[in-house]
Amino acid sequence: MHELSTGNGASLLLYTAPVLTFSRVFKKKSTEEFSCLPYVMTLFNCLIYTWYGLPIVSHCWENFPLVSINGVGIVLESIFIFVYFCYASPKEKIKVGVIFVPVIVVFGLTTAISAVVFEDHRHRKSFVGSVGLVASISMYGSPLIVMKKVIETKSVEYMPFYLSFFSFLASSLWLAYGLLSHDLFLALPNMVGTPLGILQLIIYFKYKNKKEAPITTTVVGKWDHEKNKSKLELVVDVDHDADADDNEKKFMNAC
Repeated sequence: MHELSTGNGASLLLYTAPVLTFSRVFKKKSTEEFSCLPYVMTLFNCLIYTWYGLPIVSHCWENFPLVSINGVGIVLESIFIFVYFCYASPKEKIKVGVIFVPVIVVFGLTTAISAVVFEDHRHRKSFVGSVGLVASISMYGSPLIVMKKVIETKSVEYMPFYLSFFSFLASSLWLAYGLLSHDLFLALPNMVGTPLGILQLIIYFKYKNKKEAPITTTVVGKWDHEKNKSKLELVVDVDHDADADDNEKKFMNAC
């Protein structure tokens, strides 16, 4: 099915998009203000849907494409999270642990319950699919934290474009696949992911050309006759559009 192959391709691009972000992390040896939440939630989504596609849950290999693409996602997201943890500050490392550990626990419980408690594929798919619905919504909703920061700072520096774009593309194509294959557990989360992807792109294009006003400094030399010595005034211009009175208040005097 054409939607299936293009959906897998879009998902692969989504999972590899953070390479650009982490090349910057490698270069600067710091995670700066990038959030690890999207990568942990994506790992959670990949784990659940890999399990969902395996024969123990699905009938035979009817959902093998889920296993293949999400298996790749597990490897890539695990690498990203490891790199993030290596270069994160101690405070950020704690945040990663607080998010990562519950994700692994929930996945472990999901696999155990679905394999032991339920005896047929239909009930297993319903149970794992329900958890997958939560996982997918969490993955597509995790950039909301970044979007909030973008709106506050009016800067898209820490909101990678390709991650947003491929998130929208992948969710749209998997939505089409879920509807055409009559699998609501694939279609429903992407009904949430698609509009969230559109929202990310709208916010990105709204703020992509807006930058904070540059800070310029001017050094002015004066002669102090009373103290018979020179004085330097360092004037800091923060906002060119502000009133002149406000600018005059923003200076430092150095003897």
